[in-house]
Amino acid sequence: MSATRAAAGVGRGYYDRQRELQAFDNTKAGVKGLVDAGVTAVPAIFHHKPDPLPVLQPDAATAAIPVIDLSSCARRREDLVRAAKSAAETVGFFQVVNHGVSGDLLAETLAAVRRFNEAPAESKRPYYFRGNARKVRFSSNFDLFQAPAANWRDTLFCDVAPDPPRPEELPEAVRHVMVEFGGAARALAERVLGMLSEALGLARDRLAEMGCVEGVGVASNYYPPCPEPDLTLGSTRHTDASFLTVLLQDDMGGLQVLVDQGGEGRRGWLDVPPLPGALVINIGDLLQLVSNGRFRSVEHRVMANRSRDTARVSVAAFCSADVIRSTTVYGPVGEPITSPDGSDPPLYRSITIHEYLAHFLKKGLDGRHTLDHFLLQQQPTPTV
Repeated sequence: MSATRAAAGVGRGYYDRQRELQAFDNTKAGVKGLVDAGVTAVPAIFHHKPDPLPVLQPDAATAAIPVIDLSSCARRREDLVRAAKSAAETVGFFQVVNHGVSGDLLAETLAAVRRFNEAPAESKRPYYFRGNARKVRFSSNFDLFQAPAANWRDTLFCDVAPDPPRPEELPEAVRHVMVEFGGAARALAERVLGMLSEALGLARDRLAEMGCVEGVGVASNYYPPCPEPDLTLGSTRHTDASFLTVLLQDDMGGLQVLVDQGGEGRRGWLDVPPLPGALVINIGDLLQLVSNGRFRSVEHRVMANRSRDTARVSVAAFCSADVIRSTTVYGPVGEPITSPDGSDPPLYRSITIHEYLAHFLKKGLDGRHTLDHFLLQQQPTPTV
């Protein structure tokens, strides 16, 4: 595919988007393949409309993303629950430190993902696959053919729980760390869900017993340097198809969360700064659903990589139900979440994980909140 032709074709009237998408996908080399080919312009399939919302700076009206120290000596249990509850009810994101996951494992996971993506394209093509039929699949943009614009990102995805892939199914570069990282993220998610369960007035193990962390999928994202970062994004604004997400960032930054600025009714993007050794936790759509909107699955995005020579890497563990076996119907969990007297009625209809994912995968990252589809009554859409 000619990046120059694709970028210029829009103005000349012969731009065939579907053809360009298919040509890009056929290379099985991802965005890294475009960079290796020496593109100097972002192809039109990656062009995003400008976002009118500002980037905010943390101040008295807009707090920074909370950081919670999970070490046993740092806070009492009730203080941890209170801190997690506050973050989950407001910004939907927080970072955790002293979380018990080995720093060596985190560093090696990032390094392994980088090695996989920076290997020759020929070694990655056998893993290139569009769809969910394989436990391990490499692709660029899972929603390439339905999203309004593609993102400047490649992803290696691995289903690590409840049935991890055989070692030979994994690329050699990540074979020694991928399942271990997924297991560590799952254990941390269970710990955090215990705090959030208590924050809802439920028994500590209530959310875990509902199967909220039975399934874990690990998305290893690689954001190559972008020649025109103002024209595209690393990831479109979206919410996560999970109960809880555990994210490992490198030191380059780029993740932003959509927040409300104080009491002014003004919305904007707030950076999630990388912290050495920290992991980012965010509320997913399904936890917003079962908490009846008390916990917020907040829209977030990733900026295109502005570095001229260094790729950005992140690894996200999406903790959810067992998508193969689960028959659980998820809805607002009842008292004390909803009230029998009707003063706090359910906001969402009850659904299975399969219903949710079918809608999520059909719509892709199109800028609309996935949960809106499952509202019992339509809510007003915030103005931007």
